[in-house]
Amino acid sequence: MTVRRDFKESARCRPDLVIGRDELWASARDQLAGGGSVLLHGPAGIGKSTVLRALATDYGESAHTVLRCSATESESHLPFLALADLFGLVLDEVAPALPAAQRTALESALTGRGESTLQRDGLALRLAVLSALRALAARGPVLVVADDMQWLDPASAELLGFAARRLGDTPVQLLCAVRTEGQEYDRQLRSSPPDTLAIRLNALSRAHVSALLDHRGYTELPRSTVRDIHRTSGGNPLYALELGRALSEMPTAPRPGEPLPVPTSLRALVLSRLDMLSAEARRTLLVASAGARPTLALLHAAGRENAEAETAQAAALGLLATEPEGPAVRFAHPLISAALYAEAPAQDRRAAHAALSTAASDPIERARHLALATTGTDPEVADRLSEAAALARDRGAPSVAASLGLLAARHTPQGATPSPDERRLEAGEDAITAGEADFARDIAHDVLTRATAPADRVRAWMVVIESAGQALGEVDAVFPKVLADAGDDPRLLALVHYQLSWRGLVVDGDFAEARRQAAHAAELAERGGDRRTELMALSLRASTETLMGHADAPATIKKALREPQFADVACHHNGPAMARFRWLMMSDQLPEARTTITALLREVQRRGVVESEVHFQRFLAETELRSGHCGRALDLARESLRLARDSGIGLGASAMLTSMAEASGGDVERALDLAREAAGRAEADGDQMYLSKALASLGYAQLVADDPAGAVHSLRRVRELEQGLGITDPARGRWQGDLAEALVRIGEPAEAQDVIDVTRAHAVRLGRESIIAVLDRAEALVRAARGEHEAAIAQLTSVQDRLAKLGYALEEARAAFALARLRTRRPGPTSYDEAARLLRRCRAVPWLRLVDAALAAPEPQEPPAEVERQPAADALEGLASMERQVAALVMEGATNREIAARLFISVKTVEATLTRVYRKLGIRSRVDIVRLAAGRRAT
Repeated sequence: MTVRRDFKESARCRPDLVIGRDELWASARDQLAGGGSVLLHGPAGIGKSTVLRALATDYGESAHTVLRCSATESESHLPFLALADLFGLVLDEVAPALPAAQRTALESALTGRGESTLQRDGLALRLAVLSALRALAARGPVLVVADDMQWLDPASAELLGFAARRLGDTPVQLLCAVRTEGQEYDRQLRSSPPDTLAIRLNALSRAHVSALLDHRGYTELPRSTVRDIHRTSGGNPLYALELGRALSEMPTAPRPGEPLPVPTSLRALVLSRLDMLSAEARRTLLVASAGARPTLALLHAAGRENAEAETAQAAALGLLATEPEGPAVRFAHPLISAALYAEAPAQDRRAAHAALSTAASDPIERARHLALATTGTDPEVADRLSEAAALARDRGAPSVAASLGLLAARHTPQGATPSPDERRLEAGEDAITAGEADFARDIAHDVLTRATAPADRVRAWMVVIESAGQALGEVDAVFPKVLADAGDDPRLLALVHYQLSWRGLVVDGDFAEARRQAAHAAELAERGGDRRTELMALSLRASTETLMGHADAPATIKKALREPQFADVACHHNGPAMARFRWLMMSDQLPEARTTITALLREVQRRGVVESEVHFQRFLAETELRSGHCGRALDLARESLRLARDSGIGLGASAMLTSMAEASGGDVERALDLAREAAGRAEADGDQMYLSKALASLGYAQLVADDPAGAVHSLRRVRELEQGLGITDPARGRWQGDLAEALVRIGEPAEAQDVIDVTRAHAVRLGRESIIAVLDRAEALVRAARGEHEAAIAQLTSVQDRLAKLGYALEEARAAFALARLRTRRPGPTSYDEAARLLRRCRAVPWLRLVDAALAAPEPQEPPAEVERQPAADALEGLASMERQVAALVMEGATNREIAARLFISVKTVEATLTRVYRKLGIRSRVDIVRLAAGRRAT
């Protein structure tokens, strides 16, 4: 098929493409843009055709002619079929340009008349294809798009390869895709130009599979199910989508331990070879598919005496990928195992699990197999499952513990102690720990449909509230119900008031109310003998007091850290150690803060506490960022964001911190996108606390992006929000210096000074030395804007030294950069050397780009002597301070860029200020200002 330059193909596939394919897409686009060719390869269903179509749509617009072919297995025996697809519609155009013998051979091959063969007309056909491509390329660039090259008929493949190897500088490019299981694409490369870039499409990550399912509308799938889809599909997008479709059509989701439904469309891909197995070999493979980590030894222990021969038979058919020297029995693809298990009758599956319940060496595995081999309730099985869940919890596998807990509940008889619902709630709490909030919520709602005991109902409501995360506004209706269920029991009421404290903080943005509720919860918990809830409530009270700048914060932290402690509370992201970490960070004790958060992160990773891991990764990134280790901070922040997207926990907070890290050490455009995402999530959740932090990160990114007006807009809103929240400690967000700097750059030094004065009063009261230093840096810029250059330089010199001693390397580098910009009145080749050195040490790439931009700007002119400026300055009476300075510099002949550099403001601000000057002086242009100055001098 041939398409002209006006070819337009729907780009439906583009959203799927960018999910997990960003680097691949960029490499292919760069290769095509540079005149090269691209060969995409990978296994069936991996997305080659999707990427191919999207690249053809995106790049095809720049080609004069697009030639297309797409082969199929059933047609691969038909000679010249692909050639007909490529040249059929352009034959009439290129035929006149071909020599007679070539034209005859090509027409015969394409039309079937004359019975042309490659053996008889080989040279003429080869030259005809080459000549046809050259003739088309003479009119404009040509793009040849060939999908499923493995099914290309041999004659067409030979002719295309002959031409491709001889095109030289002719503007003809190939964009091809071929199915491969390994790296065996050499034959297709021989059919491509010598400069072809081979790109392998690999499996998608779990987060990318989740995004793909969401994009296709499968948004209601629990995260635990998405995890199973990713594992079963092996990250193959086609398989994942088919599994998602099958699950979405089921009335109820599979229970834990049950296999995913494998749709007929996928079973046909993997089960056709099973019919070639013996019955005994098939039973052996079923046992292997039921096992978590099957080995030959395990199969022998499960009664499969001929496991070696039977697995060898399966490997020969491509069902297993058993390593000759290794003990593991590995299926060639996870889908083979899933389809085999799903296809087996229920009694055969139970028999396989029964064999494994005694053969497996791990007690958790034995308990799971015993449960899946047993029907109905059985207290002994339930107890073994509950013990296995506790073991999984201790091993740091809360997700496994949740699944085992539900199995235990299923096998627990009514009236037993603990009851089935108590075991379900424990499973729900494990699911919360594992970051599977939707799974936990479903368990809790199931219990609430029948539970009557107040303790069970309150416990279930707590799971519902915890599963809401930051979106506590969505569960407002729960609080009156849970208060009613709690009655006057202090233990139960303590749990409720602890959550009400979080609601006051997150939803209402009322720190005083949050502190009051946390204190009340701690008192109730102490009265009820619930030390765990008491510690959590004290920790929340301490964190709230720290953020408020309340004098009681250190004493409350000390009280929360007293013995007795609980290991799970001690490492919780809202526990006492975390409250102390916040206080250390805000008190400029960065080394100790880093030690504390590193230890906490290590412990929650050991325990498998996903939610805490997401938060601690972020807090460690923040610590590194404050220390000026921008590269390390960026790596940690991106990992936190990856975990957040994968688990659905803390997305807004992780996006906010990653925005800060990107603006400091990565990509500013990505920083802006992430900050806006974080702000959008916070507003959607009604989370006032994180909304202010997200807007602060947006303001910082806008400042780095040289958009001071945007930064002022965002940070003014932060100021209003935090005033409403009652936050007085400037170390909480550290945005005040950025706001003051941005205000100076848009010509509002008076407001900047007000921000500095108000903030400094709180910083001095609380002893926030780093905040005071940053405010002094901003004040130096205010002084420079008012013409006090020498005082500004002296102040910045002091600030740089103080920030270095405090360990805030990036802030130190920013002070050096500001100092260099002010010193450009005495320019020299080394004006920015110190700032660049410090920023390179921090790996602060975006800030280094600002240094490069400052170096590339024209050097400002030295002002004339004061005696010459004075008469002209008389014409500026009635103008504001910034307007007078801008107009005076115009009178001296300075350009807008030179004025911006001199006054440390943006070019846009200069332009806006000049507009006001023109209006006030009744003139129209810069020329009129110069004339005005000349007239004053003449008098």
